[in-house]
Amino acid sequence: MRQELTAEAYLERILTQEVRDDCPVRRTLELLSGKWRTHIIYELCKKPSMRFGELKKAYPHITNTMLTSTLRDLEELGIVHREQFNEIPPHVEYSLTTKGKELLPVFVELAKWGENNLDDGEDCNA
Repeated sequence: MRQELTAEAYLERILTQEVRDDCPVRRTLELLSGKWRTHIIYELCKKPSMRFGELKKAYPHITNTMLTSTLRDLEELGIVHREQFNEIPPHVEYSLTTKGKELLPVFVELAKWGENNLDDGEDCNA
């Protein structure tokens, strides 16, 4: 079983060892990189599943092509699940996989950091 990694232990590790390309932090940052990936993951954290149109409405500045491309990327990475319903009318719903849901603590830590370090602005739910 892996030992819990503290901030101090991680800092010690990166200061004393060479950081390799397969470093978990580097790989996670690459997974989350891109203008829209974190936005989409954040929206999918809020509901069990969402349709394409709901995601588009949440971020009206994203193009349909970019939203489709980003959803496909996240699906290939195992973060998002795509389910197609062959009904009348047919539709598709997107949800986070277990792997995707495991990113929620990362968003919690980002929220904590933001509350402590950013100027008071609008609340996330405004």
